[in-house]
Amino acid sequence: MSLLVVDDHPVVRNGLRGMFESVVDFTVLGEAANGVEAVDLVARLDPDVVLMDLRMPGGGGVEAIKELSRRGARAKVLVLTTYDTDSDTLSAIEAGATGYLLKDAPRDELFTAVRAAAEGRTVLSPAIASRLVSVVRTPPQSQGGETLSSREREVLALVAKGTSNREIARVLFISEATVKTHLTHIYAKLGASDRAAAVAVAYDRGILGSAGE
Repeated sequence: MSLLVVDDHPVVRNGLRGMFESVVDFTVLGEAANGVEAVDLVARLDPDVVLMDLRMPGGGGVEAIKELSRRGARAKVLVLTTYDTDSDTLSAIEAGATGYLLKDAPRDELFTAVRAAAEGRTVLSPAIASRLVSVVRTPPQSQGGETLSSREREVLALVAKGTSNREIARVLFISEATVKTHLTHIYAKLGASDRAAAVAVAYDRGILGSAGE
């Protein structure tokens, strides 16, 4: 069973290559650092399964999955990422991913998932499956602010106080890049284009209490 490993971190790629090549029925044909490279390598190497990260400089995973689907690539795409938000999950699956696992998945679970993906069977980690069921069962009009995670609410509350990204990162002990990622998710979930609009929508929906508080 042949694989292509796609991740922007060399250490992760090396680790996955070593893990799969230690098992006799797996062969890693190549590695890609972003989605653009992945699409090119799939065309040249024709792997059975692509292990695809989502957010990578130079070309994201969702865009690559869409392009592979458009081209009618034979390879099955199994997303392997640290991101488990509704927007990431749904976008990847809608783009054509066969499965979605988180990077903390046990080794044997990953092997089983790759074999299943190669056979065209849908593979979802338990956490992702639960989130998808919740999204499907929740009426659109009632999702509103409920889709915000607790961390996103913390970030939004600090934004509402006029706190800068750098200060938010310091207060929450996270990187500025992570703050920006949370803001991107918040904008998408609230249908806002910037910080001010996000705060206004959050107050309107009662996510941050009322504007007079």
